[in-house]
Amino acid sequence: MLPFGTTASAQGPARPVVLVVGDSLSAEYGLVRGSGWVALLEARLAQQGIAATVVNASISGDTTSGGRTRLPALLKQHRPAIVVLELGGNDALRGLPLAMTRDNLDTMTKAAKAAGAKVVIAGMQLPPNYGKQYGEEFAGLFATIARAEGAALVPFLLKGVADVPQAESLFQRDRIHPTAQAHPTILDNVWPVLRPLLPKR
Repeated sequence: MLPFGTTASAQGPARPVVLVVGDSLSAEYGLVRGSGWVALLEARLAQQGIAATVVNASISGDTTSGGRTRLPALLKQHRPAIVVLELGGNDALRGLPLAMTRDNLDTMTKAAKAAGAKVVIAGMQLPPNYGKQYGEEFAGLFATIARAEGAALVPFLLKGVADVPQAESLFQRDRIHPTAQAHPTILDNVWPVLRPLLPKR
């Protein structure tokens, strides 16, 4: 039986698993395979000699409800040491109740912790046209859950992408999904939060 949060490797000892449960921002929507931030994370781990396995369980269009439904089986299958939750954006795009999004993320965080994993929550923000109050409450719920559950927080996954001058140049034609050019920046937003949770070498 393997220690919890590890996976067997033919090349050596068991390695901790980093499980990413996200939506199109993590599923390489519209991108050449291997150019999204999760694939870049895997490459960075290899470059730095950090023994960890990345499992990308992201699905384009997924909501927190979908993630909540899928998570128990993913935890059982992969036995992750770290779970990155990158969900919520599609909830907002569909105008779903914030209370539901908050409850789903909270439930997923608790489930991952109960399974022995450390949790990273990827925060998201909305464009101003969604309304100031809704936007502020949406942005705040990620930090609220992270603080209450002792999870690590990426304050804004798209910092340096969606909030810079001429930001449209970093997005695909739909103006929702970042281009491959933007994904190294996304990884740089995640890395300083994720790195302390990974093996030293």
